[in-house]
Amino acid sequence: MRVGAVGAALALALVGCGTMMPGGNTSGSVGTDLASAAGGPDGPGVSDDSVKVVFVAVDLDAVKKITGFNTASVGDQKAQVQALEDWVNDHGGIAGRKLDAVFRLYDGVKDTPAAEEQLCNQITQDDKAFAVVMTGQYQTNARPCYAERQTLVLDASLYAMSTDYFDQYSPYLWTASFPEYDAFVRAYVKVLSQQAFFDGEERVGLVAADSPVNRKTIENLAVPLLKDAGVEPEVAWIDTTDTSTLFEGLTQAAITFRSKSVDRVMFLGGSRLAALFASAAATQGYEARYAISSYDNPTYFINNASKVPEGFTDGMVGIGIHPPQDVPDDDLPFPSGKAETACIKIYSDAGISFESRESARVALPYCDAARLLKLGADGMADGASFNAAGWAQAVDAHGSTFQTASGFGNALGDGGRAASGGYRVLKYDEAKGHFVYDGPEVPFDDE
Repeated sequence: MRVGAVGAALALALVGCGTMMPGGNTSGSVGTDLASAAGGPDGPGVSDDSVKVVFVAVDLDAVKKITGFNTASVGDQKAQVQALEDWVNDHGGIAGRKLDAVFRLYDGVKDTPAAEEQLCNQITQDDKAFAVVMTGQYQTNARPCYAERQTLVLDASLYAMSTDYFDQYSPYLWTASFPEYDAFVRAYVKVLSQQAFFDGEERVGLVAADSPVNRKTIENLAVPLLKDAGVEPEVAWIDTTDTSTLFEGLTQAAITFRSKSVDRVMFLGGSRLAALFASAAATQGYEARYAISSYDNPTYFINNASKVPEGFTDGMVGIGIHPPQDVPDDDLPFPSGKAETACIKIYSDAGISFESRESARVALPYCDAARLLKLGADGMADGASFNAAGWAQAVDAHGSTFQTASGFGNALGDGGRAASGGYRVLKYDEAKGHFVYDGPEVPFDDE
């Protein structure tokens, strides 16, 4: 079981704890006033006729071969980036400039703070990119590095980022596909309470990735919300620095929960902790009822059912914010909605097709990032400096018209930095053998 957990950690490119990268910008532009910063010079990677943007990809097919875990192939990611570059340039470019899209393949199996630093150096110093579209980078030092070096980050990975975190690295940090973390946590706890997940229980086990953002959100928001819901949270902080500390932490969590008769468990902080906890719990003979969210990669449990302890998914309930990793296409037709349909058309016009929505789980966030980049650029005033602050001002003014193809709703405009604005209740259907959405889309701000 320990070997399986290590393999899962590799397969899912789990996060680790890192420190702020050395060097970078020291001018104090991070977090400064947008209006004054917008009047500065053009950003890095911007010339009179082009804007350089680096798209980072993880070789997930290679990871599959190493681990033996089943997941839908994401296809030719380099060709997908080329299709987006062609589409942007065929539709006016980036504020009249050509999009120069650079493709970089990152070895997620070897993801470490040092590897993230090396990649950041390549993109900010060698490529001198205006923006980076990030996938598969989960170390805590990655995003601060790009922001400190005045490189716009369009985060296309399921990485927990709160409002405070976005504000800290404004105007450089954004996600065109996923929600702001505090809004997610509020909705998650609310839905679990409404779905009677806590009924009859005095405690709930909370498996939490030990990162600064997650710790602050859990201590200041999740714990009070859970107490208000009538349960006392038993928090197990998991050091995700490497596979050894990761599995040791999860094993100890299972032991603690078992000793305290904790019968309900939820996961917060991303890191795909649920998949690994399944193995850790099995080694300790620990059984419980589990909550689920898109951060826990629900499709993992379906695609790799033979590797999941029997009954682990029974009764799972929570919220879904990312259909490609939530439900099969027979539960939600693919494509659905205007934004997803538009993105799939961009790819199909380039001769690219997808066998399922799950196989488009990277291509759709790529498309979201390209569309948001163009929306902000198109909204900038003629002759204005092309920098992150000016681009952010344009998105603040026009972002309410944006719709993510990767999730539900919209939360951009007027200071929003995370595009996803809604969720759906997610449940495991034992008869169907997969997860399903239960009920309509709900806005995060629906109280």
